[in-house]
This record gives sequence, structure tokens and C-alpha cells, in this order.
Amino acid sequence: MADTDLKRLTIDKGARGGKAARGRRPRGIFWAALALVAVLAVAAWAFFTRGVSVHVTTVNEVYPSQILAKLSASGYVVAQRKADVAAKVTGRLVSLEVGEGSAVKEGQVLATLENDDAQALVEQARANVAVARERVAEAEASLRDAQLTYGRMERLVKTGAVSRSEFDSASTRLRAAQAGHEGAKAAVKAGDAALRSALASLSYTRIRAPFDAVVLTKNADVGDIITPLGSAANAKAAVVSIADLSSLQVEADVSESNIGMVSVNQPCTISLDALPGVRFDGAVDTVVPTVDRSKATVLVKVRFEKRDPRILPEMSAKVGFLSRPLKPREKMPRVMVASPAVRRGRNGDVLFLVRGGRAKEAGVRTGEEFGGMVEVLGGAKPGDTVVADPPEHLRNGSKVTVLEK
Repeated sequence: MADTDLKRLTIDKGARGGKAARGRRPRGIFWAALALVAVLAVAAWAFFTRGVSVHVTTVNEVYPSQILAKLSASGYVVAQRKADVAAKVTGRLVSLEVGEGSAVKEGQVLATLENDDAQALVEQARANVAVARERVAEAEASLRDAQLTYGRMERLVKTGAVSRSEFDSASTRLRAAQAGHEGAKAAVKAGDAALRSALASLSYTRIRAPFDAVVLTKNADVGDIITPLGSAANAKAAVVSIADLSSLQVEADVSESNIGMVSVNQPCTISLDALPGVRFDGAVDTVVPTVDRSKATVLVKVRFEKRDPRILPEMSAKVGFLSRPLKPREKMPRVMVASPAVRRGRNGDVLFLVRGGRAKEAGVRTGEEFGGMVEVLGGAKPGDTVVADPPEHLRNGSKVTVLEK
């Protein structure tokens, strides 16, 4: 009896384990199902809260030349004919006839230095020339008299009416008169040369324009001392700086690794920072045959096909080297968007505008394609934000989340 009671009090491990296992299995399945539901709930919440993840782009006004450009470079507008106009002699500036922006013609007097001494030398040289010419007249009269006397003596000596010595004296006077006449004429030449020298010295006091140009800067004022080198204290060298604005070109630095993409007369488009909404037609004028080793660049000069008064020296410029000349219609800006943003369909082309966190489907009319861009003729305007590459499951009204690039 005692043994039987003790056996009843013994715990059956196998039975307990089986019951425990049967108890845990339903609870494990429950928690796994609960976790799956939670994951699905989070995914659904994320889907309906965040929406479709997309990248966006912008509809822009673009010049076709920006897309057709094989290469771009920056530079500055530089006048190919320019000069710092200075004096050849030292003197005080007594008059200045021009200012900044003045248009001048070749040979026009721009400024005058004090020239009383030069003017006096000119007057003296003119007087000396006048004296020399009078001496020529006097020598000519003496020569005519000597020639007449010699002729008479020559006839008389043959008849014996005069002695040989008187004839020899007449011959000597003739030669002296001839020499005096030649000397007088030489004195006139010397006087003329001295007058030209004096006139040249006087002309150095009048500073003239070397070519048709526009005055860029005024570097001196009336009363300043002007010297050829400007080395003296408080002295100035250049009175004005001028430039021929018809010779303006853009000088751009092109990397030597890309210089093979540039050739003389290649069509270009030029944009100026000062005139952001304007494009100018240009062409490569010169490829300077040397490399700047410090920058590893080659200087390329690009001419303007048409002169525009708004273009000024030292303006910052950007040059696009084109693969082909532009057609007339391609010179105007167009509304364009990246080609992948347009969804092609049987009912037409559409863009998905991003507004208020949702995608709004908009039918658009498209035109020509340039590279990776397509022209938008209607349905969207510059500045609109659109889905860059709409996925297939994106629909009108879908909530979207914009991803950073």
C-alpha cells in the first residue's frame, strides 16, 4: 500500500512535457500571427502614409544651343584693338577734349600739352626758310649777271677787245655765282628739314587717336605732368585708354584635353552674365597655338557674328561650342523637360505634376527632342515640378514621397 501511494505521488515527466508542448504551440502560432499582422499594418501604414517614392525634375525654359553644345568654356570680352594713348614728349596737360564713352575718329586731337616753346621753334624755322628762299633769289640774280658778263667777255676776248685776264675773272665770278646759287638752294632744303622737325615736335604736344575707337578710361586731368614713361613723381603716362569696339571678341580658356573638339570657324553661342536672357551667335576666330602650362589650357578667341552696342569690354562670358549651326527657330528658348518624365500612352503624352504631396496627371503636347530633353508645347509651364521617371503603378492622385537625388 505504501509503495502504491508513493508511485501515485511521483510526477510523470513525459505526460507533463506533452501537455506543456501542446499548450505552447497554440500560443506560439498566435504570437507569430500577431507579429505578421503588425508587419503588414506597418507596411500598409507606410504605403498609405508615405505614398510612392519618386524622384522629381523641373520643367524649364531652355535654349536648344545649351543641349547641342559639345563643349562649354568661360572667358571675358576683350577688344583686339586697344591702346593706352600717351605723349611722346614731357609736358603739362593744358586741355583734354574727350571723356569716358566718347567716340573718336582716327587722327582726332584728344588732348594738348603746353607747347609755347615748340610753337616758337616752328616760327623760327619758318623764318629761317623764308631767309633761305630770299638768298636763293639773290643768288639767282647774281648768277644771271655773272652768266651775262661771262658771255660778253667770251665774245670780246675772241676779237681782242679785252684781255685774257679779264675773261678769266668773268669765268671765276660765274663759277662763284653758280656755287652760291647751289648753296642757297641747299640752305632752303636745310630750312625745310628744320621746319618739319619743329612741326613734328609741335605735333607731339597734340595727342591724337591712332584709330577709330571709344574712350574707355580717362587717366589724367588738366594740369597733370605727362611723361612718356610716367616715371616722375606725380606724372602720368597714358592720358586715355581707347578700344575699337568693332574688334570685340571673347577670349576663353579651353582645357588642353578638350582642344580637339574646337576648330576655326566652328559655330558657337555666346551668353553674357550682364545680359542673361540674350544669346549671341559667334564663331571660333583663332585657336592660339600655345598652352598655358600653369592652367593646362589653350586660349580660344571667339568673334561675334553681329555687333551689339550692349556688348562691352571685360564682360564675363560663357561660350558653347556647337556641333552644328543653329536653325533660326532653334535660337529661341523653349519649354523643355527631361524625356523620361513623359509617359507615352495611346491617349497621348502625360506628365505627373507634383502638387501638395500628390501626383496630378496632366496631358501635354510635345514637340522636338534635343538630346535627353523634349519640348513641351502645352499642358505644363516653366517651373512646374514633375515626376522624373514615373513608375508603372503611379496613378493620378497617388500620394508621393520625393526622394533626394
